[in-house]
Parts: sequence; structure tokens; C-alpha cells
Amino acid sequence: MARVNHWMGQEFAGASTRTASVTNPATGAVTAAVALASTHDVARVVDAAVAAFPAWRDTSLARRTQTLFGFRELLNTRKTELAELITDEHGKVIADAVAEVSRGQEVVEVACGIAQLLHGAVSENAATGVDVSTVRQPLGPVAVINPFNFPAMVPLWFVPVAIAAGNTVVLKPSEKTPSASIWLARLWEEAGLPAGVFNVVQGDAEAVDALLRHPAIEAVSFVGSTHVARHVYETAAVSGKRVQALGGAKNHMVVLPDADLDAAADAAVSAGYGSAGERCMAISVVVAVGPVADDLVTRIADRTRALSVGSGRRDVDMGPLVTREHRDRVASYVEATEAEGGKLVVDGRDWDVDGDASGFWLGPTLVDHVTPEMSVYRDEVFGPVLAVVRTESFDEALRLINANPYGNGTALFTSSGPAARRFQNEVQVGMVGINVPVPVPVAHHSFGGWKNSLFGDTHAHGAEGVRFFTRAKVVTSRWGAPSGGVQLGFPQNT
Repeated sequence: MARVNHWMGQEFAGASTRTASVTNPATGAVTAAVALASTHDVARVVDAAVAAFPAWRDTSLARRTQTLFGFRELLNTRKTELAELITDEHGKVIADAVAEVSRGQEVVEVACGIAQLLHGAVSENAATGVDVSTVRQPLGPVAVINPFNFPAMVPLWFVPVAIAAGNTVVLKPSEKTPSASIWLARLWEEAGLPAGVFNVVQGDAEAVDALLRHPAIEAVSFVGSTHVARHVYETAAVSGKRVQALGGAKNHMVVLPDADLDAAADAAVSAGYGSAGERCMAISVVVAVGPVADDLVTRIADRTRALSVGSGRRDVDMGPLVTREHRDRVASYVEATEAEGGKLVVDGRDWDVDGDASGFWLGPTLVDHVTPEMSVYRDEVFGPVLAVVRTESFDEALRLINANPYGNGTALFTSSGPAARRFQNEVQVGMVGINVPVPVPVAHHSFGGWKNSLFGDTHAHGAEGVRFFTRAKVVTSRWGAPSGGVQLGFPQNT
């Protein structure tokens, strides 16, 4: 059986004998064993990142940029190859996997302009004969801890920016979807990145905690569930590290009576069931305002029933869920919703699937008359279950969103400019779409939510990403002036 190992300049197995099974969600078959690092293995990989840092930090911006451009060209040429790896381990359809790589590549392209992004500032003659300048310098070895649902895009949110800024990186991918990490490592090597600048340590909670506590790791970027994000933030922060921990979500899409209902229904289905709902930016709640509800639910239901489900390598709309356990967990919310009084409009538990019977299948599911007390509303389901909540007014819809503990993404469908302006001003959510169902920012803006969707105060990529992976240094200098003798008073700028 194939084995997915660690990487530090080359692939290696590590000292730990522990492994986990990697499965193909479309067949249920075990396709590989992934190494699970011990604390000793983590330390060995971090040592490689520590050793590589001084030389990479002192590499010119021009040379770093050349490496980034080389990586970008290789990724662009071979993105379908990476997409197929993602489909075989995650289950999403090939077209969605290609789109994932393409969105990650946007960040690579921003990082190619790192020289412009690292511009400092100079105040000449700030005081008599004194110049003051501000520069941004890399931190050192940093860790990136990745979720299963975006094995390429999420590393590409962080790694290119960190490397371009002069840091070295240790990536800990999800043990459910590990192969993309080694593929990316080989691509970085082919692009000319020196050994030790990009490293991979496979593993589970033991590897995560070892990275969080390792004294040489300067910063940690994490994307995953809120429960784990809180643990990552608290553990790493106590260890004196910078942390950006992006957590879970409960994303609402509000549809006002003046909205284009066909466009809203298309958006709800696309954003609710894409990637089988395994996205932190998926729409999981449609908030139907006033008299629009019945008509909107009918349109969503018609589109939902028309979706095809099957192997991601076939011509289908939606693939399987990532594991059997996760499939069963998501299905349990459908059962609970019925018991709690929700109306099951479309049931995905018995779908006609174009795939192996042993795959981890759950078809798109639509539930209506959901209330905030129901578990399908309270929890991040992370599957193809779209809940409809009905409200009497725009004010009620806005209060519903703002009362929710999550604040990752939200959307409003309307033809009213004043309503849109009020929504984007008052809603307590980090990323807002106006007639855009999945408002993931382009790469030169930054990605991140509010409330329990983010721990730390820095978002991913864009300007905030550059600030996260660098620190400011202010230099005050005087040349050729006499000292003026001993002066014990606090210096004054004159």
C-alpha cells in the first residue's frame, strides 16, 4: 500500500510507527497509509526549518520573487494533476478541485509582488540630523495547520506569503487528505526553493500540539473547527506565538421580497451544496423574509432535486462526504430536524448515486421551518444540508444573524440599494456578499471572520497576511554630529 510521509528537502518516514488510513470517499476503499508524527519527528522537521532560516532570510527579494514566479508557472501548468489528487482523497468533483487550486494560485500571484508589499517608510531629518526608518522583517520558522476540505487552497493562502516574506514553513496537513502537501513540496523543490524552507509533517493531535508548543515556531496559522481553533489559539498564545486561528461558521443568506428569486435560488443551491457543503463559507441557512418564503423554497427544492451525485471523477454536480463517520454525523442532523419539528422538503439520505455503493454518500437535503433552537441551526453541520428560516421582517433577519455566535460570511439578496447599504454596515460578520452568495475575497484583500469564527486579530492573505508574517523594526540614526555631552533628560526631537 502507498504511504504518505513527511518532507524536509526530501520525503522521509520518521521514527514513529503510527499511521492512519487514507480513503477514497467515492469507493470507501483504503488507498494509502499516512505517517503520524511523534513529538521527536516534529522536532526534527522544525530543526530543518530553523537551520534554513538565516540563509533564506538574507536571500534577496529579487531571488525570492524568482522562486515564487517559478512556482506559479509550474502550478498553473499542472493544476489538474493536483486537482485529481484532491478529488481522490476529499471527494469533491474535479472542476471544484481545479477551482480550489486556482483560488490558491491567486495568493501565489500576490506573493510574487512581495517587494512592493514589504516597502518600508523613511522620515528624513525627523529631528536635526536624525533619520527614522521603518522596515518589515521575517519572523523565522512558522507553522501552518490545514483542514481536510481544502488541502491545496488553504496552504496556498499562507505558505507563499510566509516564504516570500523570508520565513521558513512547517505545514501540518489533515491526515484525511495528506497527499497534496507532498505534491506541493515537490513543486516548491522543482521551482528552486532551498531545502528546509518548506517542510511537511504529517500527523494528528500529537503533531499539532508539538508544533504549538515548540519554542522555535514563531507563529501559527490554523483553519478548522471552532473547538480546535480555540485550543490552537490558547495553546500557541500561551507559548508566546503569534496566532491566526480561523474557526467554524454558520453562514446566513437573507432573501428580501424585492430580490430576483431565480438568482437567489440558484445562489442558495450553489453555495449550499458545492463541495458537498464541506466549506467554511458554504451557505447553510437561507433566511426568507416575509411573503417570499413559499415561492423561494419551491424554487430551491426544484433545483436541488435536479442535482446529480456521484464520484467526483464523473460528470456529476456533487461528490461524497470525506469519511463514513462524517457522513453519518451529517445525516444525524437530518433525523434530528424531523424530530424537532422541521419540514423535510428534500431528503438526501436515499439518493440515486452515480458511484460505488460503498462510497460515503449523502445527497443534497433541504429543510424548511427551521428555528434557532434546532440543532441543525445551532451547530456547524458541514455537509449538504440547507436550512430555511422564515422571518417577518428585514430587522428580524438582521437580529438573527447578529445573535449567532459565528461571524464568518453572510449574504443579502435584494434590489434595494438602501437595504444593501444598511446590511453591510450593521451586520456583525467579517465577510459580506451583496447578491454574491460566497463572498470569499480576492487574494489582495484579506480573508477572515468575526466572533467565534476567528481567534486572533489578523486575517489571511492580502495586506494582513503580509503583516502577520513580518514584524516591524524602527531604526533611528544620526551620522557625523557631535554628541553634545551627557544629557540625562528624556530625549526631545528638535
